[in-house]
Amino acid sequence: MPANRLVPQLLLTPSEREALAGFAAAHRGVGGLPALAGFLKERFGITLNLEPEIIVGFAADSSNLPGRADALARPASERECAAVLAACFAAGVPVTLSGGRSNLTGSATPSGGVLLSTANLTAPELQLDAAARTVTAPAGILLEDMRRAVERASGGKLVFPVDPTSRAEASVGGAIACNASGFTPGETGAMRPWVQALRFLLPDGRLVAARRGELVSEGGVFLLDDGAGHARELPVPSYARPRIKNAGGPYSAEDGRMDFVDFAVGSEGLFGLTTGCTLRLAEAPADYLDLFFSLPDEPRAVRFLLAVHAKLKGDLSGLAALEYFGVNCRRHMKHESRFFRGADQVGIYIREPLRDKDMETAAGEWLELMAEAECGVSDDAVMVLDTAALRTLFMEARHSLPANALEVVQHRGTFTIMTDTVVPPPMFSAFLEFTHGLLSAEGLDYVSFGHLGDCHLHFTVLPEKAQLERAVGAYDAIVAKSAELGGVYSGEHGTGKRKRQDFLRCYGPAAVEDVRRTKLALDPELLLNRGNVFDV
Repeated sequence: MPANRLVPQLLLTPSEREALAGFAAAHRGVGGLPALAGFLKERFGITLNLEPEIIVGFAADSSNLPGRADALARPASERECAAVLAACFAAGVPVTLSGGRSNLTGSATPSGGVLLSTANLTAPELQLDAAARTVTAPAGILLEDMRRAVERASGGKLVFPVDPTSRAEASVGGAIACNASGFTPGETGAMRPWVQALRFLLPDGRLVAARRGELVSEGGVFLLDDGAGHARELPVPSYARPRIKNAGGPYSAEDGRMDFVDFAVGSEGLFGLTTGCTLRLAEAPADYLDLFFSLPDEPRAVRFLLAVHAKLKGDLSGLAALEYFGVNCRRHMKHESRFFRGADQVGIYIREPLRDKDMETAAGEWLELMAEAECGVSDDAVMVLDTAALRTLFMEARHSLPANALEVVQHRGTFTIMTDTVVPPPMFSAFLEFTHGLLSAEGLDYVSFGHLGDCHLHFTVLPEKAQLERAVGAYDAIVAKSAELGGVYSGEHGTGKRKRQDFLRCYGPAAVEDVRRTKLALDPELLLNRGNVFDV
């Protein structure tokens, strides 16, 4: 029977916690870090590195936001993590959590205090339960390493289907923290529905071990045990969230009932640190059908998308990918002439797992749908990516887009400004018309690509130096328009520090206070991952 009382486990003995709290209280603030480093080394064997030349190598993530830290911790066990968190909690020292540092929002970028890297949290080894179709993994293992290990250990019979572009660099714990998603459309394309259980350290270093369905809030609160038989209320966020692909802000429950697993997934380190997890797996398909076809213009691509939604009754979760290569993609893609036909300007990639049909049947069904959609696709414009070499060439072309865009802005002495917005399918055409019109009116160079199945495109602006202010203003207007149309500012990259204003613009000040209220109940000094989602 689900319960809403959280009874955290202690990974340190009562005497260890007492000694640590007493020492930390006497050496509060970052000025006490040298003394705290000595204490942690002597009592727990933990190295708290204070050398700037070492720290600087961990202080930046893929967001390119400037970061700095006063100390670096690289714990190798859950117990060591608990000791570092407990020490900093008692000493009033900010802690920033860092995994694979592949995020684009600055969620792992520190602004002083201790940087806690989970890169060494790679034990115990993966445990595959083929009968239950689950894998238990530590937080520090890379997502792609875990995916490949599952396929090897199961003899190719099981897969973990979530596949973010950064899966080769992102850690499992980091992917859980931001509810990472990838090519797969629909809810099952993100981490949340696959997380069956997790081990979660609260900001004070105590552990909550939760399986899905066991701990569920009631009346909008969990009861958090203080270890002395008393409990205080831990409210869960309850602001309204659009029911579409959504990585913007911590999970919320308008009805007040939230599974603790959902509370942790996507919380971006605000509420604690995932040290390990059990993930559900899927049965591997017999094969995949990979198709690419090009079209003269975007309206025809939208027409095709609407036909797919109608055919599948809005549920695209049976696809492994429905990707889009839109305006100006051909100018920035490698091998573009290999995939686009003639003067066609946009392209679509489909990947369908083959479970109960063969490749010929599946391909025939897609050709039939293209004809029904009347989007102007001829059979000779459809390419079947039926060899490993061709699929590799396509992925190289796809991944060249952001890399080549980055080269353009580096040459211009600026930076890319990329949207991550999602809107409901009925609003997609209106959103596209607004966004293209705005960017064209401002005279901005840009490229659009992304996850067509979720109405989730990345408009990547490539400004000249004199256009930076206009480019930022256009980004803000696009985010505001997505919110106006019932959408959200982030489909896969989260909020972090870079998109705090987007969270406010999308959900409003009441939602900010909602998340802050939850945070304060766990972390009264706002120490853990300070600055993520809302400004301190």
